[in-house]
Amino acid sequence: AAARGDLLSFRSNPLTQGYDIKYHRLVWTLDPAQRFISGRVSTYFEVKEPALQTIYFDMDPALAVSEVRYQGLNLPYEIMAAEQMLAISLPGALPAGRLDSIEVVYSGVPPQTGFGSFVQTVHAGNPIIWTLSEPYGARDWWPCKQDLNDKIDSLDVIVRTPQPNKVAGNGVLVSETTDGTDNIFHWQHRYPIATYLVAVAVTRYAVYSDFVPVAGAEPIEVMNFVFPQDESWISEQTGRTVEIMAIFNDLFGLYPFADEKYGHAQFGWGGGMEHQTMSFMGGFSHVLQAHELAHQWFGNKVTCGSWEDIWLNEGFATYLEGLTYQYMPEAGSWKAYLQAKINSVVSQPDGSVRVSDTSSVSRIFHGRLSYNKGAMLLHMLRWILGDTDFFQALRNYLNDPMLAFGYARTADLKRHLETQSGLALDTFFNDWYEGEGYPSYDIQWHQEGGQLIVRVEQQTSHPSVSFFALPLPVRVSTSQAQDTLLVLDHTFSGQTFVVPIPFAADTLIFDPDLWLVSAGNAVHRNPLLKTEEVVEPEDWLLYPNPATTALTITGTGCAEEACLLEIRTMGGQLWKTFHVDTLSFEISLTGLPAGMYLLRKLTVAGWQTKLLVKP
Repeated sequence: AAARGDLLSFRSNPLTQGYDIKYHRLVWTLDPAQRFISGRVSTYFEVKEPALQTIYFDMDPALAVSEVRYQGLNLPYEIMAAEQMLAISLPGALPAGRLDSIEVVYSGVPPQTGFGSFVQTVHAGNPIIWTLSEPYGARDWWPCKQDLNDKIDSLDVIVRTPQPNKVAGNGVLVSETTDGTDNIFHWQHRYPIATYLVAVAVTRYAVYSDFVPVAGAEPIEVMNFVFPQDESWISEQTGRTVEIMAIFNDLFGLYPFADEKYGHAQFGWGGGMEHQTMSFMGGFSHVLQAHELAHQWFGNKVTCGSWEDIWLNEGFATYLEGLTYQYMPEAGSWKAYLQAKINSVVSQPDGSVRVSDTSSVSRIFHGRLSYNKGAMLLHMLRWILGDTDFFQALRNYLNDPMLAFGYARTADLKRHLETQSGLALDTFFNDWYEGEGYPSYDIQWHQEGGQLIVRVEQQTSHPSVSFFALPLPVRVSTSQAQDTLLVLDHTFSGQTFVVPIPFAADTLIFDPDLWLVSAGNAVHRNPLLKTEEVVEPEDWLLYPNPATTALTITGTGCAEEACLLEIRTMGGQLWKTFHVDTLSFEISLTGLPAGMYLLRKLTVAGWQTKLLVKP
């Protein structure tokens, strides 16, 4: 979601772990002029524990249960007010693996949480009811299971409401009928869905659709449920979603629910909420449309498996906002977006992306950490891996059969990034996901003939991380418009680099394209720097260098322990990877364009880098 407020705290409940939800049939009566709900919740479930004798649902005690039906029987139940649960005693112990169903008939006035979950208000004199359950609000308005360990495999939602109201919901609108003075809307969703993503909005809506073209397939419908008084201006904005979805389809694979629909439902809140296939929108800015649409991949198709890992939802959606500026420059400035996110992250010296207290809603949805630092964590990973491996790893993550339409943790994303790139990312995630703060750099430089000498020192803003190991981009240039981007493999503070350059530099700019989170950086020339200060990390040699057709590497140190070699551009793009288990190794440079490259070797001791020149 694009903005958040405080909800009552709630912790994971082990009582609901004994069963797996397969299907819900949710039948509700809602009059937006009244803050009230009545309905029947039918739950089809599979037993997970050896002998299930009591089935528990999360439910606020403000709701009153009138009947619990099981195989034609009325079952006894207890509303556990302190625990905010409904406990239903089964007539006998159910064995593991059994498929069964139960129906709860209930009604009541959902509690006022001070934030959302179930809201009754008005717009232009028209009453409206809308729901927003993330993270712990679903129990306020229906008996459910709202932990992040079980997705509802499929659901039908049937809502009766007085005419002329319409109902926005998840999935496909299979029917819209009238019964006397009421309208009945039947929504059907046939994809796994987290409980917090189930939602309805009921009011006097105007409805229209946009369509996203898909090569060789039916277009994807984007249904828009908007307030009639706002339809004219909103209809001029929602076409932007068509453009944005086309970008996301190309980068991350086809919209996950393409055979159903995507949609927007206008509601009375300042932000947005990514309900599956139907985002609820408080506005229709470019950023909000991009953010909520991005969640359909990152947050809905693959959902964070713990609120500790909310950045897998919110960091991604925030980063994808920015990507739209890169791919749609007419929409806004990509560089200004990056600078704003960096400024936010470094505005305080502390804070980790990992949520340490998942009972605190304000900490879960922390704008600086879960959203902005999470987004920049992804941006730095993109810099380290290069575009090819980064985007392929994300597609692999989304399509992993163990994760797709299920839940993921940070370790799952890390595994896909490492598998695709061949890089070891333990240090990066320890520093940037677990750790707090950011680095500040002091860069001294000097040129002796054709050699550029750069010394880099680093300080960190928080003691949880003593050193951030990152490849550092620096651009050196002249007033005659000669320039080159160098990448320095920075592994310790005080490290000195010597890089051949074919011109006399008069300017050095650190991180010109804003790949890194850092602040308080200083760059200055120091004529006292000498090449004698440089110590090679290991005695491995390249020859010939410059090389035109082939390169030989001796002293690789790879005879007993296999190691990884890779050639990257000075901008960090991967050209080729080699797996080496000999002391001497020859690389064909056929197909490598002329230029300067980084030859990197990964051993148990870490990365080591040398400069390769192909004339």
